[in-house]
Formats: sequence, C-alpha cells, structure tokens
Amino acid sequence: EVQLVESGGGLVQAGGSLRLSCAASGFTFDDYAIGWFRQAPGKEREGVSCISSSDGSTYYADSVKGRFTISSDNAKNTVYLQMNSLKPEDTAVYYCAATDGCAYEYDYWGQGTQVTVSS
Repeated sequence: EVQLVESGGGLVQAGGSLRLSCAASGFTFDDYAIGWFRQAPGKEREGVSCISSSDGSTYYADSVKGRFTISSDNAKNTVYLQMNSLKPEDTAVYYCAATDGCAYEYDYWGQGTQVTVSS
C-alpha cells in the first residue's frame, strides 16, 4: 500500500521556523520525485517545492525561494521541507505528493499537515 505521511506542522510566530517531514512507503522511493504543496482556506492549491530522489534536482516557488529548503534522505524514504523566516501568508495545509517527475502529474498524496504562522 502506498503511503505518504506528513508531520511537523504546528503553530509558529512570524519569523520562526518549522521542518516538515514526508515519510514514504509502498513504492520505490528512488524512482519518484516528491513535491510539497499547500492550500490556504479559500485559495487554490499551490506548488511549493519539489525534489527528484534520483538526482537531487530541486525546484521552488518564487514565494518561498531563499526561505524554504527541500531535502531527501533516501535511506529513510523521507523528504523534508525546512521552512525559515515564516510569514503569516505561509499559513496553509501542507501536502506532500509523489510523481514520476516534478513537472508531471502527481500520483500519490499525503493527508496534509497544518502550518499556522501568527503575526
């Protein structure tokens, strides 16, 4: 059974940091890219970042460049999203998802973790 389980969300003050984790199982981790998405209330889902497990290529949305860092621990089948200098507008439910490539359709999704940034 394919599973993606996010963790690490919470409440943090503006300027603070959080690290999200996405633990994957049930598929060959090295064959997939893992992306992070977020959705705030009343807004469309937004792609945040993506990493290719095979070659480590990374991509970031302009809104998070320089503040967020995505990384992968292939031995643990886990992808991390380090979020620094958080802003209230980063408040959203964050989801991780697996895909053949960062620009392709995503096949598997996690259940999401809430991130709330207070001003």
